[in-house]
Amino acid sequence: MSCHEIEAVRLGLMNVLGVGDQSAREHAEKELEGHLEGPIEGLVEADTLAEIQRHLDAALVDLEEDVAAMDSEDPEYDYTRGRLLEVRNAERAIERLSVQGESIVDGMGEAHDTLHETFPVEE
Repeated sequence: MSCHEIEAVRLGLMNVLGVGDQSAREHAEKELEGHLEGPIEGLVEADTLAEIQRHLDAALVDLEEDVAAMDSEDPEYDYTRGRLLEVRNAERAIERLSVQGESIVDGMGEAHDTLHETFPVEE
């Protein structure tokens, strides 16, 4: 079992932010071969933070259901719970990134307004 959700989030963030090298992308894509469906596919193909948030939420629901259905004696139980924690961490990180991005956009608007107040343009 692998943490497909985290690799898929990485690929989605590479899309959104325009970062990451080709070898990292190829490695992540190889890890996800045969698992590109549902929220995992949505995360990989995401082009916005809002899409990542939506698909990550769906992946979290799926993992919560998996953990709830597992026997605590199952050898994969702890690992699956760990995946659940990491997906929750990723969800919080994406939320912080969204809030920070909105703050930057607001700051640019304020800078624009200040510039026009300081140097009025007559038309």
